[in-house]
Amino acid sequence: MPTTAVAAAEREALCDTFERVGPDAPTLCHPWLTRDLAAHLVLREHRPDLAVGMFVPMLSERLEREQSELGRQTPWPELVDRVRSGPPAWHPTQIGRIDEAVNALEFFIHHEDVLRAPEGFTPRVLTPEVEAGVWVALKRMAKVLFRKVDAGLVLAAPGHGRIALKPPSKHGSVTVTGAPGELALLGFGRRNQADYEARGSQAALSALASAPLGA
Repeated sequence: MPTTAVAAAEREALCDTFERVGPDAPTLCHPWLTRDLAAHLVLREHRPDLAVGMFVPMLSERLEREQSELGRQTPWPELVDRVRSGPPAWHPTQIGRIDEAVNALEFFIHHEDVLRAPEGFTPRVLTPEVEAGVWVALKRMAKVLFRKVDAGLVLAAPGHGRIALKPPSKHGSVTVTGAPGELALLGFGRRNQADYEARGSQAALSALASAPLGA
């Protein structure tokens, strides 16, 4: 699988997991259950007029209401099929390279949101192709995800490379080492479920630990 296929592969894998765990399984997007997460993904692709509520506070209440109704009124197999079938024909992510840019981390992270929600979860082993694709996607988004860290910052993924995001500041710098998927989870704010090692000055470590992360 080329690295450009991560979005499609993770969409399929997430839908397989949805079918396995059912509509009422927990996710890391608390208080969402899997039915809420699936509804979120459907609205994100089919209702851009509502999806803007993710970024515009005054519209967020309407988005939450529509999402809740969709998740509870749509039969679970139908809802999963809508996620699996992807966006409508007019949507830009019908183009492969746009889909990869927009959705590789979206579907990877949300798949992990389901897999890692149960206590005592066992992390899955990613294929080299998925791991490489996640790294490519992370390089595109890392500056946005970690923009609020008030310290020098380097991400290091053994076997893949390094991303120098911020030069040393008055707080010094920190190097965060982990597999690409773990660094992506950290970048999207799943720090308590991600497996990584951070080394640097105490001030820089504190800056990383306290920074709001995510897009």
